[in-house]
Amino acid sequence: MSEHISYTMPPEWALHERTFISWPVQDSMVYPEDHTKVTQGYEDLIKAIAEFEPVTVIVNPAEAEAIRARFTENNIDLLAIEHNDAWFRDNGPTFVLNDQQEIAGVNWEFNAWGGKYSPWDLDNAVASQLLAHYGVKQLDVPIVLEGGSIHVDGEGTLLTTEECLLNVNRNPELSRGKIEEQVKETLNVQSVVWLNRGLDGDETDGHVDNAACFAAPGHIVLQVCHDPEDENYAITQENLEILRNARDAKGRTFQITEIQQPPKTFFEDQRLTLSYLNFYFVNGGIILPIFGGTAAETDRLAQDVLQRTFPDRRIRTIDGMSIIKEGGNVHCTTQQMPASTRG
Repeated sequence: MSEHISYTMPPEWALHERTFISWPVQDSMVYPEDHTKVTQGYEDLIKAIAEFEPVTVIVNPAEAEAIRARFTENNIDLLAIEHNDAWFRDNGPTFVLNDQQEIAGVNWEFNAWGGKYSPWDLDNAVASQLLAHYGVKQLDVPIVLEGGSIHVDGEGTLLTTEECLLNVNRNPELSRGKIEEQVKETLNVQSVVWLNRGLDGDETDGHVDNAACFAAPGHIVLQVCHDPEDENYAITQENLEILRNARDAKGRTFQITEIQQPPKTFFEDQRLTLSYLNFYFVNGGIILPIFGGTAAETDRLAQDVLQRTFPDRRIRTIDGMSIIKEGGNVHCTTQQMPASTRG
C-alpha cells in the first residue's frame, strides 16, 4: 500500500500521451444485430480522437487484420489483447504519476458492473497485459472499481456516487470508510465528494461520468433536469444541493456550471442514459456526444456551454446515438494515458 501514495491521478484535461479504446465484440453486445452501426460509431470516434492525439485500439487478435484496414491514419495503432467487451474506461488501468512524472497503472478488479455480463475474465486481465506491453509499473489494488465511477481535479479531490462505489455488488465486504481509505491512498486524494445517485436508467449503477465532472479545480459541470415529472429531476436537484454545500480538498466551495439534459429517450422499454457529461477531454479539444432529433436544441445549448467553459478547446461533436443502446458513450469507451517521462 505504501507505494501507492507516491503516485497521483492527473485530471483528464492534463496533457495526454495517447488514448486507449477497445473494439466492440459482437458476441457480448446487448444488441448484436447493431454490430455494423456500433462499429461504424467506434470508427468515427477513433478518427475524431486521432484529430487531436494518438489512439491505440485494443482488438481481439482474430479481428486485427480486418480492423486495421479501417484505419489509414498514422497516429492510430492496434494492440492485440483478448477481451470480452468494449468499455475500456471501466476495465482498463487508471494511470497515475509520481513527483518525477514517472507513470504507473492502477490495476483494479473488474466484475462487469456487479456481475451483469458474463464472462468478464478476459476483461479483468486486460489492464495487466497492456501495462506489460508498454513497460509501465503495475499497482495492484484488490477492490472492484470502474474508471467511469470516479473523476479527480488533480488537486486532491475526487468525485463519485454512493450508488456505484458503495454498491453491494462491487465490494460487499468493505465499509464506506474502507473503500474511501483505499481510493484516497491509491490515487493520492484527500477529499471525496459523494453524490448519492447517478442518472436514471444507468445500468452501471450510477457512474459519475454521466452526471458530473470537474472542469477545473473548484469548478464542476453538472447535467440537470428541469422537468419535475422526470426521475432525473429529483436526482439532479439533489446533486446540485450536495455540490453547493460541499468543499474540495483546498477548502473551496464549487463553481457549478449546469448543462440541460437531452429529452427523455427510450428504446423499447429501456431508458437510454443520454448525457452530455459523457464527453472526453483530448489534447486541445473535447469530444462531445450529441443526439439529434428532439435533442437538437439541448445539443446546441450543451455545445455553447462547453465552448464558453473551455474557450481554448475545440468542441468536436460526434453522433451520441451510435453506441448508446449498448449502455455507454464517448467517455465510457476511452482511457487517457497522461504524458510522462515513462520512467
